[in-house]
Amino acid sequence: MVGAQVVGRATDGPDAVALEKALRGLPDRDATAALVRVGGHGTWRGKAGVRDLVSGRGALTDARFRAGSTTKVVTSAVVLQLVAEGRIDLDGTVQEYLPGLLSDAFGPITVRHLLTFTSGPQPGANLGPTDGEGYERRFETLTPEAVVAASVAKGPYRGPGEGPGKKQRYGNIGYTVLGMLIEKVTGDSYEHQAAVRVLRPAGMWHTSFPGGPDPRLHGPHHRGYQLLRDGRLVDATEWNVSDRWAAGDVISTTADLERLLRALFRGKIVPQPLLDREMFTLPEVEGATYSAGLQRFTGEDGKTVVWGKSGARPGYATAIAATRNLSRTLVYSVNATEAHGELNPVSGRIIRAVFPLELSR
Repeated sequence: MVGAQVVGRATDGPDAVALEKALRGLPDRDATAALVRVGGHGTWRGKAGVRDLVSGRGALTDARFRAGSTTKVVTSAVVLQLVAEGRIDLDGTVQEYLPGLLSDAFGPITVRHLLTFTSGPQPGANLGPTDGEGYERRFETLTPEAVVAASVAKGPYRGPGEGPGKKQRYGNIGYTVLGMLIEKVTGDSYEHQAAVRVLRPAGMWHTSFPGGPDPRLHGPHHRGYQLLRDGRLVDATEWNVSDRWAAGDVISTTADLERLLRALFRGKIVPQPLLDREMFTLPEVEGATYSAGLQRFTGEDGKTVVWGKSGARPGYATAIAATRNLSRTLVYSVNATEAHGELNPVSGRIIRAVFPLELSR
């Protein structure tokens, strides 16, 4: 079942045929549903699949979903607003802002290191990997303090070329620390600061945070399913994501994430000079693909540059992406049945239908 709408046809508009083909056949083994919004020069909206496997009812256009690591875009924007206000210095260190958090084994780690995934700490505690193998622990709670303490206990990465600012290594731990930094500097909760500084200004009225250990998705939503390694397909909709927090616990809709893209890229969330310097510039580290909260992709033509962020939780795969001038934007939510860190086939087909990017499975 595919429902699609094409608005504002243009010669360089979205390829409706390719997009409809990308969603064809859902639900299948790879995904139970998908929602897609393409904007810029021409607009395309599509949905396919079912909201749950039991009833088989059709997908919802306005379904809420776990948006995973797209949360990092919000967290980065909050930090950069505080930088613009002079309340945080990008060259200031974790040791200065959060004394006692790190052990003496760590060298100075700056706020910029945290934002650009070049800080060096090892992963912290979690309730199970993204691939769903934490299913039996899905209702447990893990605080940010416990996550960071487990990381600190491991010490920094060791070896040639390691150290703050020397190697880019994607992960959640830096953004967990940034959430703690936001709370320390503002004297307020991360969730409230994110709401007043990013969600409300962008008009993201259907986006929220789980409220700590609350495992439920409130409002209209699709059930998410995860295929475990033992072959079981389990319902992963209700899941406590407290271990992800400022690195990956936001709940949103495709329309709201599209609003975030537009507001952010137009300089309405982060002041333009800071936006260009930090979010649209890669750190001077060999092989870097991440800036402060975004990832940079170069098209097969060598000319097209796309900035975006993906996110994954058991049962849910999400991405936001756009060209810098917003001539093409993409937001999707795919109810993927395997969140094993590889690109879901449905997600891959969607991306290829919108951008000329070389993608691997």
